Amino acid sequence: MSAQPSSPPSRAPGPAPSGDAPRASAIQAADTLIWSDPERQQAFARWLASVAAAHRLAPDSVRLASADASWRRYLRVSSADAGGSGTTFIIMDAPPDKENCAPFVRVARLMAQAGLNVPRILAWDEASGFMLLTDLGTQTMLDAIDPGQPQQARPLYEQALDALLAWQRASRPGVLPAYDQTLLLREMALFPQWYLEQHRGLNLSDAQRSVLQQTFAQIVARNLAAPAVYVHRDFMPRNLMIAPAGGPLGVLDFQDALYGPASYDIASLLRDAFLSWDEEFVLDITIRYWEQARRAALMDHEDWHADFGSFWRAVEWMGLQRHLKVAGIFARLTLRDGKPRYLADTPRFIGYIRHTASRYRELKPLLRLIDEAEGTAPAPVGYAFGRVD
Repeated sequence: MSAQPSSPPSRAPGPAPSGDAPRASAIQAADTLIWSDPERQQAFARWLASVAAAHRLAPDSVRLASADASWRRYLRVSSADAGGSGTTFIIMDAPPDKENCAPFVRVARLMAQAGLNVPRILAWDEASGFMLLTDLGTQTMLDAIDPGQPQQARPLYEQALDALLAWQRASRPGVLPAYDQTLLLREMALFPQWYLEQHRGLNLSDAQRSVLQQTFAQIVARNLAAPAVYVHRDFMPRNLMIAPAGGPLGVLDFQDALYGPASYDIASLLRDAFLSWDEEFVLDITIRYWEQARRAALMDHEDWHADFGSFWRAVEWMGLQRHLKVAGIFARLTLRDGKPRYLADTPRFIGYIRHTASRYRELKPLLRLIDEAEGTAPAPVGYAFGRVD
């Protein structure tokens, strides 16, 4: 039993930028800090000078920590305190005309209240888009995983479940925006637009468009029937940080959190963008989650509390929505934003999509469409857990 890794984009120890966003506003080489806008550079210098004394920062130590697909980027700065023992902080650079930091602030507060290990906001100049944060370290959970040793990875996944369950138990309606039908459909529409048409060069027929429309409607109906909780939306090893001195995993990249299907984040965790496990391991961790979620009264829906197979099917349908979305996003990042390294991982998501579509008769038209686009043979069927819907 082993995993299939890839070489993910370099990750920062600060909060991760969203993959569904425009390209970064500055040019980076290694950790060199380069400004493309002199006015913003001057504004940063003024802001840094205003907070450096209060937080004992060394302004000349500022260097790049992370920049990816977003206008938001992260810088690292060291403590000026000789007794700081290498203490560092993270600075968020988010131009206010391009990035709204209010959701980050709101979700960070909710997660901290739920007991999660998230960056603390030490200073925020909302008007200029600069924020000083505590640093959660430099090693992601993904960095610490040996894809060939799933048993060694299990304790890390158990820690991830602890964070996920704490987040879900804190859920309350009306606090975060709803992960609703409109958004779910808009996300899946990225797949035909960017993956099938733009990447594969397909001219979709009316019949193929009808297949996608009907399939997407079924996926949304299934997923919106699930109970709603707080949803991180990118809960995966790349966004979970190993605490330098031990303790719970740190959680990053949470600014897009919503209130939606309880099956989403566990599907995200185990059907990863950059790491694929054998289904036996995926089932093992999912069952561990299900057992704990039952005790936390998070499985009080239809027969979820008594039948793992029922919950597993819901996870598969939720994962399918995410995989269609991400395949479209990765194609868009390559074709529109000039970031080809993402497209290298789209076969992983096509594999996920085919794997699920092969197990449900309602999804067979989608499977045929995918196989036509990819030139692939029908996918083998794995664990079905009772009826195959």
